[in-house]
Amino acid sequence: MRDVLYLEEIEQAEALLKPQRIEVLRRLAEPRTCTEVAALLGQTPQRVYYHVKRLVEAGLAEQVAERRVRGINEGVYQAGARSYWLSPRLVGRIGRRRVRDELSLGYLLDLVEEVQADIAALDRAAPELPSIGVSGRIRVPPEQRQRFLDELRTTLQDLFTRYGGAEGDAFKIAVACYPDHPGGEPDE
Repeated sequence: MRDVLYLEEIEQAEALLKPQRIEVLRRLAEPRTCTEVAALLGQTPQRVYYHVKRLVEAGLAEQVAERRVRGINEGVYQAGARSYWLSPRLVGRIGRRRVRDELSLGYLLDLVEEVQADIAALDRAAPELPSIGVSGRIRVPPEQRQRFLDELRTTLQDLFTRYGGAEGDAFKIAVACYPDHPGGEPDE
C-alpha cells in the first residue's frame, strides 16, 4: 500500500467522491473480502462488491488475494493508498489568473498546488529521497509583521544565492507563511 495516490484522472475522482465508496475504502485499509466489509457497514455483499469493483477499475483499490469459501472464489481487497490527493488540474482554474503577488493568498494556493504536483511526481520507489519538512508557529506583533516578512525573505534569498550553483543535487524550496486560523492546534 502506498502512502499517497495522486489522482489526475477524472474517472478516478468520480469513483472516489461517493460517500459509500469512501466508507468502503476506509474499511479496506486492511485486506478484507466484500463480505467482511459488508458486515462492518451493515450492507449486502453485492452492494459492497459493486463499489469495490468501481474502486478497483479506477486503480484506487486492488485485489491482493483470493480464497475459496463454500466452493466459491472470494477476492480479498485492499485500498491502494493511505491517502488520496486530487490534482487541482481536475477542476482547473475558474476565472482569469491574477498577477502572482507573493503576498497574496492566490500565490500561496498556487504554490501549494505546485508542491503537491512535485511531490506526486517523485519516484517513491527510489532508495533515498532526501527531504525535510518543518512546521511551527511563531507570534509576531502587528507592528513587527513587515520586518519579520522582510527578514524571512532576505534569509531565504541568502540561501538561494549561497547554494544556487549549477553543481550538486537539485532541491526545490517552498516556504509558506500564513496567519494561523483561530481554532489552530496549541503550541507544543
